[in-house]
Amino acid sequence: MYDIVSIDGDRVMQEQSTSPVPARSARTKLTPEREQELYEAVLELLRERGYDALTMDAVASRTRSSKATLYRQWHSKLQLVMSALRQSKGISLGDIDTGTLEGDLREMSRQVSESAGEDTALLHALSHAGFRDPELMRALREVLFDPEIRILKAALARAVDRGELDAGNPASDYLVPVFLGALMSRPLIEGRHADTEYLDRFIDAVIRPALRLP
Repeated sequence: MYDIVSIDGDRVMQEQSTSPVPARSARTKLTPEREQELYEAVLELLRERGYDALTMDAVASRTRSSKATLYRQWHSKLQLVMSALRQSKGISLGDIDTGTLEGDLREMSRQVSESAGEDTALLHALSHAGFRDPELMRALREVLFDPEIRILKAALARAVDRGELDAGNPASDYLVPVFLGALMSRPLIEGRHADTEYLDRFIDAVIRPALRLP
């Protein structure tokens, strides 16, 4: 189904979304460099203003483009934001396999801490809006959280297979929430981001005892 919307004075058909993360339009004439410029502008505006205050007008102004162009490529603000988040993921935690669970967790922490400042700001901006917008929250889970949960579960499964971790350890179910809590709470409590040294101490004091790692 389509809605008729007015963009820069023109009447344009805009497809209604029934999916948390709508599919990209096949009609694209933007170069990869131009797309990356737009994505970077979206992320900058998210950090500066938050999700609710982010508008297509603001993105168009920041990137010297038209709203009509933005709507032709991304039918909604949500689709544009999710596309930008997908493209911004510069690390692949799925490639990590050090041979031990502790080694995997420390390497994941090291990689995450390198971009903790910018990533934490984005998470705060998006999660705050997501509590009021179920569609946004579903999209965040799909794009940001679910892939990392699968990676951590795979690391835990490998540890069980190696005999490092008891398959019935109840702390395994809380690994993602406690790590996310450490990343997001330190800026609020201490005014500093969760760097590698902080996360290493967190692993020693909280994660290793809870998982009963050797």
